[in-house]
Amino acid sequence: MKNITPFLWFDDQAEEAVNFYTSIFENSKIGHVARYDKASAEVSGRPEGSAMTVGFELAGQSFAALNGDPIYKFTPAISWFVGCKTEEEVQKLYDALVEGGTVMMPLQEYPFSKKYAWIADKFGVSWQLNLDDRAQKISPALMFTGADFGKAEEAINFYTSLFSNSNIAQISRYAAGEGDKEGAVKYAEFSVNGYQFIGMESSFDHKFAFTEATSFMVSCETQEEIDFFWDKLSADKASEQCGWLKDKYGVSWQIVPAVLDKLLGDPDPAKAQRVMKAMLQMKKLDIKSLEEA
Repeated sequence: MKNITPFLWFDDQAEEAVNFYTSIFENSKIGHVARYDKASAEVSGRPEGSAMTVGFELAGQSFAALNGDPIYKFTPAISWFVGCKTEEEVQKLYDALVEGGTVMMPLQEYPFSKKYAWIADKFGVSWQLNLDDRAQKISPALMFTGADFGKAEEAINFYTSLFSNSNIAQISRYAAGEGDKEGAVKYAEFSVNGYQFIGMESSFDHKFAFTEATSFMVSCETQEEIDFFWDKLSADKASEQCGWLKDKYGVSWQIVPAVLDKLLGDPDPAKAQRVMKAMLQMKKLDIKSLEEA
């Protein structure tokens, strides 16, 4: 199984957003751009030839952006925690990301950090900028709120039990009078298949939850892997489509075969269109059927 790749869902702004992000983070680049062909354009309603997905790297980490319908919105339930080596780096990223965006926690010193800010950029994507040099520079931070408050540790144990090369590095909890329910998860670090996540929870009425705007793609070598992760993760039948699913906490995943990019990128457009058409009719992806197509 390959590494987990975060997917960001935009409405006609994927290329603009990727250009922006890769311009402000060091060691970043734009990769393959897949465009809507006739078949996928007809099904999705997107213009034929427009960008469908954009692969890119930020600080050497893989991401992907998708242009879809304006039905999913980014929320602070999933933010991107960025460890910065210097105060100057925190300031530089803050100045770029805050332009046209909103501030949730202003850039300043806090008891837990000499320089920290939590903001949403002009595309709605949330970022936590922190003076904290870490091996994985950018980590998704999952905040469990509302009906999922109190489930952060359960979710962490669940995710790390499913994937090999996973571990829980730390879990810190709120003490009495510290600002939230005593014993709730204040901050946790855990790795899923070697990819670092951060977990938090809040009992306050935040008015936001996880959405499909951010999902995590798991690339599988075999049908057995696809079947395993699909069966373990999928908890909402209505959300199942084209390899996408939603787990019992509301977090979205894509369970896809590693060979999919090769099939969709076949130099013969007719073959690639047949694969796309077959995929669009599936919920859980079937490697054999895609290869036959």
